[in-house]
Amino acid sequence: MEVGAACFERRLSRLQGRIRRAAFLALDMEFTGLHSTFPQNNEPSSGFVHSLFDSPAERYLKARRSIQHFTVPQLGLAIFSNENSNKYVVHSYNFFLFPSTMGITDVEFTISASSIQFLSHYGFDYNKFLKDGIPYMNDVQEKIFSQHLSASSWKHSSSLDRDVLKKAIDKVTCWIAAAEEEETMILQDLSGYQMFEVQLVLRRAFQNVWTQPLGGKKIMVKKVSPQHRQLLENSRYDYCQKERILQSARGFTNLFQTLVRAKKPLVGHNMLMDLMHLHDKFYKPLPESYEEFKRNIHNLFPVLIDTKTVTKSIWKEYPFPRASGLLEAYTILCSNLNLKDPTCPVIALASGCSRYAEKKFPHEAGYDAFLCGSVLLKSAHLLLCRHTECSEAVEAVPSFSQYLTVLAKYLNKVNFIRGGVSSINFSGEDTPCQHPPLLVVHVQGWPEVNERQIYQEFKAFCRFDVRRLSKNQFILLSNKFKHVRFVLRDFKHHPHLRISVYRHWRHSPQVNCLLRVSGIVVVWSLLAFVLGEAPRSF
Repeated sequence: MEVGAACFERRLSRLQGRIRRAAFLALDMEFTGLHSTFPQNNEPSSGFVHSLFDSPAERYLKARRSIQHFTVPQLGLAIFSNENSNKYVVHSYNFFLFPSTMGITDVEFTISASSIQFLSHYGFDYNKFLKDGIPYMNDVQEKIFSQHLSASSWKHSSSLDRDVLKKAIDKVTCWIAAAEEEETMILQDLSGYQMFEVQLVLRRAFQNVWTQPLGGKKIMVKKVSPQHRQLLENSRYDYCQKERILQSARGFTNLFQTLVRAKKPLVGHNMLMDLMHLHDKFYKPLPESYEEFKRNIHNLFPVLIDTKTVTKSIWKEYPFPRASGLLEAYTILCSNLNLKDPTCPVIALASGCSRYAEKKFPHEAGYDAFLCGSVLLKSAHLLLCRHTECSEAVEAVPSFSQYLTVLAKYLNKVNFIRGGVSSINFSGEDTPCQHPPLLVVHVQGWPEVNERQIYQEFKAFCRFDVRRLSKNQFILLSNKFKHVRFVLRDFKHHPHLRISVYRHWRHSPQVNCLLRVSGIVVVWSLLAFVLGEAPRSF
């Protein structure tokens, strides 16, 4: 089901109720771009490129720069409700989002050409994003907006809004001079934000008018007496009260706050970037500290489940065909689960959300969120069957709490793509990966060589990440032991490269520097000792 700004507020209450009653929630996002920093100086390790050398903190800082540049045009939310026995009813939504333009805030964001091309290929509707995107803001933006709203220092973000306001003021100015008290006029074709802005500006400009929204992008303007105006201003039904304006400006952030309060398990697939955008766009700007980010996310969402982490483990235990993405994993799990097993979870799309039952919509956020939750249930059932040795041993229909129990070792472990750890642990310390040994490459007879050239030298045979160690030395790191064995065996007679296993005591620049300094100190000490013992001449 698609949800834009035009219908979001009237659906908000029902959405909040469904979230509170859910067994768990699955989430997916589409972005206007992924990597804002590209390789520089022709070196593959610079910029945002995923490197095996990256620690989680280093990768976080790289990703943080990108998150600050891009935005979320579409967010998918699948609400899984366990209504009875093993049946899960799914309400899946596509929310089109656009940064709030109310008040003083004018958010800038970047769009990458590759992302536009990718989303367009899968049918993304940019008109809905631009024209009917639900507003949102984080805590810092809301605080600034609230202060200026209280101080009546209203600034209009766009020239379009300024033109609309000027037209409305001119129209009311011409009308009010000849109008009688209680006489009304209608202003039309106003957007959701303009509905507030026009009313606020008109009320401040004219002390003898009152405004009221009529729906359908219309506002009624009424000429009133000062006494009547005062009574209307104190009415709790005034559509332009500060709290109502704030709620409208917060937009999707209202639903995000419901997600946080509900504390339901949150499911995603390769969800690190999703979590960073959630933090930055709806909670607070991303902190510089990686550890602070982890603490904040854990406080917001105490139970995270990344289906990439779960399926990586399952694929090692079962002889499944290789799955390159979420849709492939879902298809394989569907074909390998024993559907005749009465304990197997039944997943049913709710009425009004049945579009995904008939056709595949890869990379549509709502569809991918539905896939995430479905993959979780099917994976959990496989693990439960394995835990009890065979499916026949699962005597009763499993509850979702039983699925959480069997998933315990995966909880809060979010997949980390090509880096120093296999996953980020949001409820504890990250566990380092067991990589193959580092290799060191000593270059001879190849002046001015750089990391890109070394990378290209090995690329045709195997995959290594490269980092410069010194002027003529580079470190190689792979995630496959066979690549290390291959290079040590087959590059023995390379005309310019001498390759060996990296030894810290032998190859580390810091150790070498320390040894050189120690050697100099020893030589000077010996020299001073010898000179001090030499016989004096008279």
